[in-house]
Amino acid sequence: MSLIEIILSSGRSSVDIALYTLLPIMIVMLCIMKVLEAIGIMDFIVSMLSPLLKPFGLTGMSTFALLQMNFISFAAPLATLMIMQNRGISDRHLAATLAMLLAMGQGNILYPMIPLGLNWTAAIAISIIGGLCASTFTWYVSGQHLSHKNDHSSTPALKDSSSNDSLVKVINDAGLDAIRLTVAAVPMLTLSITIVGTLKAFGAITALENTLSPLLNAANISSMFVMPTLAKYLGGGTAYLGIASDLVQQGNMTITQINISTGFLVNTFDLPGIGIFLGLSYRFVSLFKYAILGILLGIAVRTLLHFLIFN
Repeated sequence: MSLIEIILSSGRSSVDIALYTLLPIMIVMLCIMKVLEAIGIMDFIVSMLSPLLKPFGLTGMSTFALLQMNFISFAAPLATLMIMQNRGISDRHLAATLAMLLAMGQGNILYPMIPLGLNWTAAIAISIIGGLCASTFTWYVSGQHLSHKNDHSSTPALKDSSSNDSLVKVINDAGLDAIRLTVAAVPMLTLSITIVGTLKAFGAITALENTLSPLLNAANISSMFVMPTLAKYLGGGTAYLGIASDLVQQGNMTITQINISTGFLVNTFDLPGIGIFLGLSYRFVSLFKYAILGILLGIAVRTLLHFLIFN
């Protein structure tokens, strides 16, 4: 396959993901979030949950993001992040929330892995623990010098939802925002899928497996994990799910290996995930460097817990 064919194939795949995965979820979640915001329910929930999450460097709205990531999909929290930014949530809170989200597992991968033998209950609990570790480290250590004061002057005025016109406007605005965010995710998706396709076409992945095999064998780690790891961190969670499904069906990956590797291989800290989250706005790009260490800590905690429980 030529480079041009790889690029065109990657473009089709990225557009398919954007239009048929990201866009529907983004439209529905943004509509729900904006309606809750307009009628005041979000303000009530935020005020109730803020004291509970304060020790972890999170706001009440971060709870929405946490639940959306673990029980819906990686795309669902994007709506919450945008509303947090529009409401003037501080840089320090946003960095902690971003670290939490990128360190946790995503529902759209955890659910399909249940038939492969994943212990879903344990995976969700460990995912939340890892996310809270990531946010706590970012809040108290790597992001401690960021501003923690919320800019309430940028909080949008609540809309009057008593009329059909105002509700329609909320839905239309949410749809436009969803389309904009989806289009912004296409370039990074295309680039990451192209990288994976190019490496695979030129035999780089096979060569890497052969090179790492002696080291992995010495550490008592199966070389089988090389391909899923590369697919995950270069191609994203969906790419990993496809590889893992094939390996399980071929008998090359056991249920124990699925559960042990979930903490390391099911998260949104990969090229497509980073591109999608940072594509929300330049503000998240600038905050990402403060969240990286927290993300790595959260993933490390999840990896260790999965290993200790399922090994």
